[in-house]
Amino acid sequence: MSDDVRRKVSQYRLEQFDRALEARSAGEGVPVEANDASAEPEPEPVASATPTAADRAAYVETAIQQAIRRGEFDNLPGAGKPLPGLNGRHDPDWWIRRKIESEQLTGLGPPALTLRTEDAALDDRLDGMHREQDVRAAIDDFNLRVKEARRQLLGGPPVVTQLRDPDHTVRAWHERRLERAHRATEEQERQRAEEAAPGWRERRRRRRTSRSRS
Repeated sequence: MSDDVRRKVSQYRLEQFDRALEARSAGEGVPVEANDASAEPEPEPVASATPTAADRAAYVETAIQQAIRRGEFDNLPGAGKPLPGLNGRHDPDWWIRRKIESEQLTGLGPPALTLRTEDAALDDRLDGMHREQDVRAAIDDFNLRVKEARRQLLGGPPVVTQLRDPDHTVRAWHERRLERAHRATEEQERQRAEEAAPGWRERRRRRRTSRSRS
């Protein structure tokens, strides 16, 4: 059976089914050939000893068209909304990057993606360190791995992650530490002022009672 004949057979079945649906909606009750009128026929593969690519394409196309008519593609999540993460820049590995970010995977994927994810979380990791020499060592290690990845020794997509300037990164780390210390001092002063106010113990007791009831 030639490819043209197979496509014509699939198209003929789809046209027959469409006519049957139109007749049923008009109240004529015309049955779908070789099928029960109350049940929509499922697409059947074309009889062939060895299905070709055209056979499979015709079968899939018929199944898709029938699913569309049944409304199975209606009201899907995200319908009518723009795809998230599109920023106008071409990124052939966007689906890998989104998978790593959504699943919070670490150490997986090509260096171009793992370094990008690590760079986004590097400041938070540095904020957990208490000595400047540890911060500089972490920055040096990160920059070294970026340089090695740029050489494409392991293949993969190009590396677009920028090197971190050690002095600038360390200054930003110090500023964040000072800001956190300032906020902690303000919170302590606020608590001391609240405790010194008349009736503080009674107000705290009431808050604890209301929390326990809720």
